[in-house]
Amino acid sequence: MTEQELLADCLQRLNSVGINYFLTGSMASNYWGIPRTTHDLDFVIQLPPRAIGALKAAFAADFYLDEQSVRAAYSPPHQFNAIDQRSSLKVDFWMAKPAPFDREMFARRKGVTLFSVRAWIASAEDVILHELVWNQMTPSERQLSDAAGVVAIQGEALDQSYLLRWSETLGVAAMLQRVLSGEIKPKQT
Repeated sequence: MTEQELLADCLQRLNSVGINYFLTGSMASNYWGIPRTTHDLDFVIQLPPRAIGALKAAFAADFYLDEQSVRAAYSPPHQFNAIDQRSSLKVDFWMAKPAPFDREMFARRKGVTLFSVRAWIASAEDVILHELVWNQMTPSERQLSDAAGVVAIQGEALDQSYLLRWSETLGVAAMLQRVLSGEIKPKQT
């Protein structure tokens, strides 16, 4: 199973459960920017406790998904994963937090079609900001390159005022300026 097939499969399962979600991480960077190989999927979800059983049931046939891990994700680090037993690829689920930026990301998510499946994905601006925030926590050339790749492809279509406002709030304004100016470039593969 390829990463693209896994993505389509997960999207169908999430859509069948009817919970709110959006795709983020490297697959979202690939959508808005310069594609690169990735080995996992990242989703931010709004999962009410009453929907845990439905989520587990939707993923039961082909995934290892520990219900205790799902329940533990209501506390930090607010994350659990599912392992695809067919490919051993990992799917990370991040619980949406009530922080203002997290709420804004959900409000700005975009409805798109990925590999013939309807999907929700983080906006291009939010992918950039999210990559920069992650880079601040765990520095990585890959995250900076992904952010730069989105800027390179989306260019003038990006909402500059939104990026500047949230970059200040999130403490990544200096790094955003380096990405926007072209000082940090996408890695050529």
